[in-house]
Amino acid sequence: MQTKERKKHEMGSQPLLHQHGVEIQKFGTQRNLPIALASVARSESCEYLNQILADSMILYSLYKKHHWLMRGPTFYQLHLLLDKHANEQLVLIDLVGERVQTLGGVAIADPRHVAEITKIPRPPNGVEEVPAMLSRLLEAHELIVAEVREAIDHTAINKDGGTNDLLMSDVLRTNELQTWFIVEHLVDTPIVQS
Repeated sequence: MQTKERKKHEMGSQPLLHQHGVEIQKFGTQRNLPIALASVARSESCEYLNQILADSMILYSLYKKHHWLMRGPTFYQLHLLLDKHANEQLVLIDLVGERVQTLGGVAIADPRHVAEITKIPRPPNGVEEVPAMLSRLLEAHELIVAEVREAIDHTAINKDGGTNDLLMSDVLRTNELQTWFIVEHLVDTPIVQS
C-alpha cells in the first residue's frame, strides 16, 4: 500500500475527536421547507412552540424533583403519579421540539437557554411541604395552558393546522388532565366521615 492510503486505512476506525464547527442555523431563524406554510406563520409558530417547550422542560424537571422529594402519608401514590406525569411531559417535549424542526426552526434544547426564557418561577433548592410542591406544579401547568391556548388561536388564524392539532390534541389535553390529577390531591376531604 502507498503511504497515504496506508495511513488512512490505519486511521479508518479512529474517531475524530474534539471537533469544532460553525453554527449553521441561528436560534430564532427558519429554513425554507416545502410545507406550503408562509414564512411568517412558521416563524410565529416556532416562537410559541419554543416558549411552550422551554416551560414544559422546566415542568418536567419540577415533576422529577418533586417525585424524588415527596414526603408524608401519600408518598407512594404521589411518587408514582409525579413520575408518570414527568414521563408524559417528556413525550410532549419531544413532539414540540420535533414540530419546531418540522417548521424549519431551531428547537430550544440547552438547559441554560431554557432557564433564560422560561416564565416558570424557580423553586427553592431544598424540599418544600407537599401542598406547596403540588401548588407549584399547578401554577406551572396553568401558565403553560394559557400559552397553549394563545398559540392555538394564533396557529388557527395562520392556517398552521399541524401545530394547531399538536397543541390541542396532545399538549393542551395532557396538561389539563395532569392538572386535574394534581388538583384533586389538594382537596381537604376526610378519608372517613364520622
